[in-house]
Amino acid sequence: MSLPRFKLAPSGPEVSALAYGLWRLAKDPLGASPARVRAKIDACLEAGITTFDHADIYGQYTCEGLFGRALAEAPALRERMEIVTKCGINAVCDNRPGVRVNHYDATPAAIERCVERSLRELRTDRVDLLLIHRPDWLTSAEETAQGLSRVVAAGKVKAVGVSNYNVHQFALLTRYLGQVPATNQVEVSLLRMEAILDGTLDQCQAGGVHPMAWSPLAGGRLLAGEEPDAVRARDALRRIGAHYGASPEQIALAWVAALPCRPQVVIGTNQVERIRDAAGSARVQLERQHWYELWTAAQGRSVP
Repeated sequence: MSLPRFKLAPSGPEVSALAYGLWRLAKDPLGASPARVRAKIDACLEAGITTFDHADIYGQYTCEGLFGRALAEAPALRERMEIVTKCGINAVCDNRPGVRVNHYDATPAAIERCVERSLRELRTDRVDLLLIHRPDWLTSAEETAQGLSRVVAAGKVKAVGVSNYNVHQFALLTRYLGQVPATNQVEVSLLRMEAILDGTLDQCQAGGVHPMAWSPLAGGRLLAGEEPDAVRARDALRRIGAHYGASPEQIALAWVAALPCRPQVVIGTNQVERIRDAAGSARVQLERQHWYELWTAAQGRSVP
């Protein structure tokens, strides 16, 4: 299957319209053997999903390694994909014995240290896109920009961006980086619309940047949540999905993809069949009134 492709930004890599998120890779009920991980990689590539979204913290710092084991058994796959990873979060867990409290670190030394570790774990010689996972309130934007520039200059990272940055943090880093970050990965779904309303997505559009939209199903709430907003939205997804011959999940993904900033939508599932289903969302072009009907259902009110 062929999915639309585009450059995330003038300084960013070319990517597929959907990205596959590895957040839950270690929690697959069927295990995380190289063969099992390979099955999901193959399903993505067959569906036209070539962007794989990692973070060093995923799976308590284990998911990059699990993915890397699969790549080591089939190294030719590396040339068919774009690898995104994130750094900067230090979490209390067995794999971080020196961490006493959850905290952020986006200093140059930390960025370089994280990149080295990610390259080892992923069994690759470069990362296509490195993101600062969350803003570090104790590190200046100038220092963070210096760290990002160093790993690019070293040839270890091809492009850099951010995740979960607000409008002002994004603008400040842009000033010191000397170019617009390649993306801002932010949460966007029918149940999380803050980025639509607070200027985050407008800023991306103004800079020629495609954001990455994580948790487009609101962490599964859209499909299974019992809160009033989830129930209303799910009913509308089913009703409108019938009109397009599409699943509620496909409609929910298409709703995010329809935004004028053209976000790259990050899916996250351990089920191969759902990977294939998600790719089918690319064929759904929502009518304007259907998009706003879903907005109205999720919000429980009409537009102003």
